[in-house]
Amino acid sequence: MNTTLLIIILILGVVLLALEIVALPGGVAGIFGVGLLGFGVWQSYVLWGEALGNTILIICTALVVILLIIFLKAKTWKRFSLNEESNSTVNQIDSKEITVGAKGRTIARLAPTGKALIEDQLVEVHAINKFIDPDRPIKVVGIEGYRIDVIEVPNDDRFEGLSHGIE
Repeated sequence: MNTTLLIIILILGVVLLALEIVALPGGVAGIFGVGLLGFGVWQSYVLWGEALGNTILIICTALVVILLIIFLKAKTWKRFSLNEESNSTVNQIDSKEITVGAKGRTIARLAPTGKALIEDQLVEVHAINKFIDPDRPIKVVGIEGYRIDVIEVPNDDRFEGLSHGIE
């Protein structure tokens, strides 16, 4: 085995161990990393003797320990973590205003979920059985927890103007 291949094997072993710690949980990368490091250190003893083999063993062990220390620091993990907060809310249904049978108008396309204005409340609704285009009259057919199920109803003059002022 030549020196270049041995160095590539040792570096690949360290990289696979680092990937196991950071990105590829499950053990496969770690097992291959340890295997490559073990094979590389063993081959360094075979090729270069005990003195250089010990040096390679110490260097590889130090690299793995340094990587562990770097990756286990809290600041390192903050770079990999999601720092954004979600400020979305679930429908807050006022049961006195929105009931089964209430009518309204879609604001966005329901495919099958989207926004609608029902009883002067902007809520997220779920269309039953089909997609509904924007600015179409709808009727509430079911409320289950925070989910409001609606169907499209024939156009009616009473719905004219419900969606005006909503952008």
